[in-house]
Amino acid sequence: MAKVFAIANQKGGVGKTTTCINLAASLVATKRRVLLIDLDPQGNATMGSGVDKHALEHSIYDVLVGDCNLVEAMQFSEHGGYQLLPANRDLTAAEVGLLEVQMKESRLRNALAPIRENYDFILIDCPPALSMLTINALVAADGVIIPMQCEYYALEGLSDLVNSIQRIGKLLNPSLKIEGLLRTMYDPRISLTNDVSAQLKQHFPDTLYQTVIPRNVRLAEAPSFGMPALVYDKQSRGAIAYLALAGELVRRQRAAPRPATA
Repeated sequence: MAKVFAIANQKGGVGKTTTCINLAASLVATKRRVLLIDLDPQGNATMGSGVDKHALEHSIYDVLVGDCNLVEAMQFSEHGGYQLLPANRDLTAAEVGLLEVQMKESRLRNALAPIRENYDFILIDCPPALSMLTINALVAADGVIIPMQCEYYALEGLSDLVNSIQRIGKLLNPSLKIEGLLRTMYDPRISLTNDVSAQLKQHFPDTLYQTVIPRNVRLAEAPSFGMPALVYDKQSRGAIAYLALAGELVRRQRAAPRPATA
């Protein structure tokens, strides 16, 4: 059964969508079956996967409000090699629409239940806010991957994010955990980067990924061509870093203790 990971951070511009697209493609490169869910009304993960958000017949919005099932809304990312549940501006209306439905926090989890067996990994690209959409992602997820820059304000906001995740876990999803912290846009030439990185190693030794994602022009360029960096320039430092992250994620899953069986 698929492991479901929400890629989340309340701060924008930290590399959530870049991580979703490139981690999904890298997991596919390791022969894993992957579904990427775009849960951000901006639809950047959709466009970055090579799917036109303006030409969608169905999207994640329709799934959440019950107008279609998940399979009907799926698209395939030709360049990424993964299945995609796309999003566009319609998703903004879901914030209001979900207030009127039963079990509004669990809509995504319930929609995923019939198809989890079909995938090894399901990645959810969350909007940069603790909204009803993000809550749906956290209720559906087994773990949270937190991309963050090594800067002062990112570190300051991390404790708030961790507290929010813990509160949601306690109230709505007891099995939810922080899967890992990912350092993005990493530049070791900057002293603050190294200072913040050292603090993360000290306070989160078991969850901090060894892999760091460097500042890389190819990572920034690839979305405008609707493809992951692994396809756009597989020799780029960004593409190589996300392949390393995929390997680290897979190794962690293998090393995780399995639940006891009767």
